[in-house]
Amino acid sequence: MLSIFDVAAYILERCGAMSAMKLQKLCYYSQAWSLVWDDEPLFPEPIEAWVNGPVIPVLYSKHKGIFKIEVGAVGGNPDALSDRQRETVNAVCDAYSRMNAQELSDLTHSEQPYIRARRGLEPFERGHEVISLADMSEYYSSIQ
Repeated sequence: MLSIFDVAAYILERCGAMSAMKLQKLCYYSQAWSLVWDDEPLFPEPIEAWVNGPVIPVLYSKHKGIFKIEVGAVGGNPDALSDRQRETVNAVCDAYSRMNAQELSDLTHSEQPYIRARRGLEPFERGHEVISLADMSEYYSSIQ
């Protein structure tokens, strides 16, 4: 299985440098749509429901304190993705990369997987609840 670093490296290679928050959201949507279209997770690392939307903590720790993430900055191997995985990530990039980081964050805040994981927390309260793959699969399957 790929790592989040492979997926992030591929997104950066395909879309170019971007903000850390935007990269996080594109990785989140890549995972979500892989669950729907490919019937399997794209990467094993958990995604948590943070104040600014879904975050993959191990990826965050790699770029903590850096606003703009350059191509090659996360490590990982973009060539590790299969053709099918590339198709999924390409479709996500085509659909979502035109949005800026705040628009992507706002979108995730309106969707059930994030809302469910944040249940019981105030809007600006820190939390580390994992967004379940089952919730992601169920929700995004229903809106395709």
